[in-house]
Amino acid sequence: MRQLSAPIANEQIRSFAGSVGWAVRRLFKFPEVTAMIRGVTDGDDESYWQKVLGYCVDGCLQAVLDEYVHLLTETEGLAAQNDVDKVSALAERLTNVIGLRASLPHFDEFKAGDKGSVEVESRSMRARFAMLFGEEDQGSGLRRETMRSAFNSPFYPFVLATTSVGQEGLDFHHYCHAVVNWNLPANPVDLEQREGRVHRYKGHAIRKNVASRHFSVVGRTDAADPWQAMFAAAHESRGQDTDLVPYWIYPLEEGAFIERHLPMLPFSRDQQALPELRKALTIYRMVFGQPRQDDLIDFLRDRIPEHELTEVLEKVLIDLTP
Repeated sequence: MRQLSAPIANEQIRSFAGSVGWAVRRLFKFPEVTAMIRGVTDGDDESYWQKVLGYCVDGCLQAVLDEYVHLLTETEGLAAQNDVDKVSALAERLTNVIGLRASLPHFDEFKAGDKGSVEVESRSMRARFAMLFGEEDQGSGLRRETMRSAFNSPFYPFVLATTSVGQEGLDFHHYCHAVVNWNLPANPVDLEQREGRVHRYKGHAIRKNVASRHFSVVGRTDAADPWQAMFAAAHESRGQDTDLVPYWIYPLEEGAFIERHLPMLPFSRDQQALPELRKALTIYRMVFGQPRQDDLIDFLRDRIPEHELTEVLEKVLIDLTP
């Protein structure tokens, strides 16, 4: 592990590393993973273990783990701990995430019977790549925190479906920067809360942009953690005196950004309401931090013409940047 100062000969560290390696080995034994590896790799004469090694090299597994360990070290508060305690905590989280069991969601199958009758048959299916967040038990003992930790990793699940239970107070930004809204929120506050789950400190879109611009410093620095080196370079080149850049904001032309997806039917009520919601969202961001934002938004929209609204708000804004 790049972040450690202790020698790899340390028996405890070797034991923890072995547990992570064993978990990765089990990962490649799942039937869906086996089918995927065999389908995307060339060389029919190769053994499966050779295909796995080639897949890990082509997918830069070392870089994937470097990034994930960097995030875990910060989010779990492990930076100040000694190497043994740090590796113990990292190994526990990695093995739990990589060894995530498949959930068993239930669905109803409708069949047409005789004389116009309808038969409903309840079925279950294995699901690993996409999961439903919100229920304490997914039919296999999965709990919210375990599922949230797995989604905040480079491993599956890659899609998380949730109700409003995941709208506030939870972070899903480590490996996600896209939100698909099942319905149109009733107000800009709810829309901002949804997107705020993936717009956080060192979010996925931010890291993609930082790495895109500063990856070259990794080979020219003595830093053990490549992500510390890249963020340090981004911090030095930020061009403005604020710590929001590059840790919370780091736009890049043609780079990654928070994606908002609103699938709507043509001529639907949501499609007609969307322009007004976007205008209200702009005003909400300008009055953020004020008490009773909804009332203030309505007050401003009722009394100030739309073409003058932006100019007026810019004049009364209080700049809190350092």
